[in-house]
Order: sequence, then structure tokens, then C-alpha cells
Amino acid sequence: MKQQSKIYVAGHRGLVGSAIIRNLISKGYQNIITRTHSELDLTDQIATGDFFAKEKPDYVFLAAAKVGGIYANNTYPAEFIFQNLMIQTNVINSAYLSNVKKLAFLGSSCIYPKFASQPMSESELLTGKLEPTNDAYAIAKIAGIKMCKAYNKQYGTNYISLMPTNLYGLGDNYHLENSHVIPAMIRKIHEAKAQQKEFVNLWGTGKPFREFLYSEDMADACVYLMENINADETGEIINIGTGQDISIHELARLVSEVIGYEGKVIFDVSKPDGTPKKLLNIEKLTQLGWKHKTALKEGIEHSYKDFLVQYSSQVVEHTVNKTANKS
Repeated sequence: MKQQSKIYVAGHRGLVGSAIIRNLISKGYQNIITRTHSELDLTDQIATGDFFAKEKPDYVFLAAAKVGGIYANNTYPAEFIFQNLMIQTNVINSAYLSNVKKLAFLGSSCIYPKFASQPMSESELLTGKLEPTNDAYAIAKIAGIKMCKAYNKQYGTNYISLMPTNLYGLGDNYHLENSHVIPAMIRKIHEAKAQQKEFVNLWGTGKPFREFLYSEDMADACVYLMENINADETGEIINIGTGQDISIHELARLVSEVIGYEGKVIFDVSKPDGTPKKLLNIEKLTQLGWKHKTALKEGIEHSYKDFLVQYSSQVVEHTVNKTANKS
């Protein structure tokens, strides 16, 4: 990419998309295109095609997706499979029709089988059954991977598929039911501290292990690979992670330490755990010259500061609305 290349970031308001924007700007890219959902509904094939035909971007980061934690995935599987299939199908095909030079499709580590060999290498794809609580989302992402591969094979496009581990960071979603592990844990433990509760309840047994990558690092990896690596060098997919994992129980202890909560953490064993272990093999990524920079505790500290800003603004807004309704 050149400084004046026309770059479209789909999903620029999301966790990864917003981080990609910040990374691009910090590196001097000046011709970045974005559209909000109200301006462009990517599930609309005609609208998406018209946008690409008019704007003709040179490079595309496909970070737009419907995402959520275990509860959301398990409760709304139809929405997860439909919306994600529509978004990626429309963007990938429109990119081809408008002669986009390169596209980066962002998937998820949930594409791998529930009991995949650990750490999970790219060759584990489609070697076993998926985790049932998020298989609708995973199948949509697998379809996106296969679509990129098919277009590369038939049309000679340069589409790369990037599979991040669990992400967290600035501008995250802290909704208790629809958020991912770290943001949900930050909110629960913060509220337990604020309300001086003696204990906080978390889902599952606390025994599963998860790997976490700070969103700013994910964005840096995306831009690095877009700048330096082509589809024939990455293979069908490439994992993006830290190569290190932590138990949910230990993560809760770490988040409590950052927040300053001294109460007990109690796990609700009646709730699902999800996949027992999800650690990515990042040998390919390391060989391609990229490595994460942010340690987990440092990233959680940044995230908690971000949460406090978001949370206080929501509390103020709720109070104002409540007062207005009473009057």
C-alpha cells in the first residue's frame, strides 16, 4: 500500500476496525474510506455493489461482522449465520467486480474444531466437530475463508484470511450478555467492587484456557500483513495471536487485581464453558516477521481505563434520561 492508496475499512466502528483506522493514520495513510451502517448496509447486495462501483477502493479490510460471546451466539444463531454470510459474500464479490488489489478477511479462532490439537495450527481447519455454542458463527467464517480461496484460485485475486484469537481492547462492548470474556469480566468485577459485594458470579467452571490479543496489536498485524504479505505466502489462512494462554480462573484473578477488587470469584458450573482450550499455533505468523507487543496485564489496564470512560458516560446519560422522563 502507498500513502495515497484508497483503503476501505468495513466495520470501522468496531473493536478491530477502529484500531485498524488508528494504526493506518499513525503510519501516514491519508485516503481512508468508511461508512456507518446507516450509510451502507453491507447485507444489502445492491447497495454494497453500488458503493464499490462508485468508490473503487484499492485495498479492503473486512472487519465488519456480527459478533458476541457464548450467550449471544447460542441464543441468536440464525442472526449470526445470516448476517455474517451476507456481509462477507457481498463485500468479497463486490471487491472482485471493482478490481480491488488486495483484501484482508478477518475470521475467528472458533473456526477450529472443539477438540483440535493444541496449539491449533492452520491445518486443523475442518478436521473435527465445531463447538456447538457458536457453530453458526464459525460456519459463516469458514464460508468466508473458502470464498477467498475460491476467488484467488479462479480469478487470481489477492485475498488473505486472518484468524485472530480472542480480542479485547479500546472501544470494546461491555454489555453483560452480548460481550466477550474480558469486557464482560471487567464490567462484572467493577460493579461488584462499586457495590461492595463480597463475591461475584462468573459463568462456567473457570477451568477452560483462553488466549487473548490486544486489539491494537491485532490491527498492527492486519496492516503489516496487508503491506508485506500476499495470499500465496499465507496459504489458505493465517493465525494471529500471542502463543500464550491463561485459565479463566486465573484471568478473573488478574482482572480483579487490575480493578482492585478483593472479594471472592464464584463460578456458576451450571453455565457452559465452551471449548476447553483454544491456543493458536503462531509459527507461520512469526516466520512472516510479526509479533505482538502488549502483555495481557498491560492490555487489561488500558481496557479498564477505557471502560471507566465509557461506563461513566453511560451512567450520566441514563441519569439524564431518567430525570427527563420524570419531568
